[in-house]
Amino acid sequence: MLASVFNKTRPINYIILTLLVVFFYSIFIDKSFLLSGDTYQLVSKVGVLVLLLLMIYLAQFIVSRNRLANDTGYVPLIFVSFLLLFPTSFENIKVVIAGFFILLALRRIFSLHSLKESKEKIFDASLWICIASLFHFWSILYFILLFYAIASFGSKDYRNWIIPIISFFGAFVFLSLYLLINKESYYDWIIQKIHVSFNFMYFENVYQNIALAVFVSIALLYFFSQFITLSSKPYNMQNIYKKVMLAFVLGVLIYVISQDKNNGMLLFTFFPLAILGANYIFSIPQNWRKEANTYSIFGIGFFFYLMQLIL
Repeated sequence: MLASVFNKTRPINYIILTLLVVFFYSIFIDKSFLLSGDTYQLVSKVGVLVLLLLMIYLAQFIVSRNRLANDTGYVPLIFVSFLLLFPTSFENIKVVIAGFFILLALRRIFSLHSLKESKEKIFDASLWICIASLFHFWSILYFILLFYAIASFGSKDYRNWIIPIISFFGAFVFLSLYLLINKESYYDWIIQKIHVSFNFMYFENVYQNIALAVFVSIALLYFFSQFITLSSKPYNMQNIYKKVMLAFVLGVLIYVISQDKNNGMLLFTFFPLAILGANYIFSIPQNWRKEANTYSIFGIGFFFYLMQLIL
């Protein structure tokens, strides 16, 4: 039933997922600000919800526009399932903002294979990555993906390598204004942001620990199943799938080295992993197995959401 509903892109899919996200988000977040009348908290909470919904819609748009998966609704469904699996994503404002800008960057990077307006796309992707790094510094690692994309199609044009530097200086202007207003120095800001930590003892309850273990298992299944079948995909699409896999690896790396760790930090991996998962589910020949996989991924997310909500 669930796989049948999402096996095509339909407006009802967006309505269902929107209602689910709004409902689960409203229940999970701390609503004490309503009693205190804190306008800033209200605006920030609503803003995070809006960004999460935009990420879901944008994810499907990117997939459809670049033919990263077949015409199904599996990508947004898996994305929402991961949000339920790690509901701490709802509370990590800076990571959500950074994740949104990285998604905008990925939209431009994945479309570079069309060879249309490539310089504009490189500039946009560079700027979005720079802006994302202002909210979560290690988002800057996505420049690795951008330079890989440039090397894949336009390495001989030296201007393609210079454009990211121009975008960097554009973001530098915004950072300078921010530091000037807050009377901070560049040195203090950089030192505060570049901290690296490999401490994974951040779990608030046992279900967060188990949820991470389950996510790792799902990620390994999706990643390696698609990695093994990569050579069987159309030759002109193999490079873009490599970009998807690299985007996932970079998201994992950001989680591993970030200082203020929590499961919500894995938000950077949700979109590329959802693409891999959608292709995995679509490749299953038996309908009953598709249904089982679809129900499993959503059911796992819903179960751990409830457990973390109760505790």
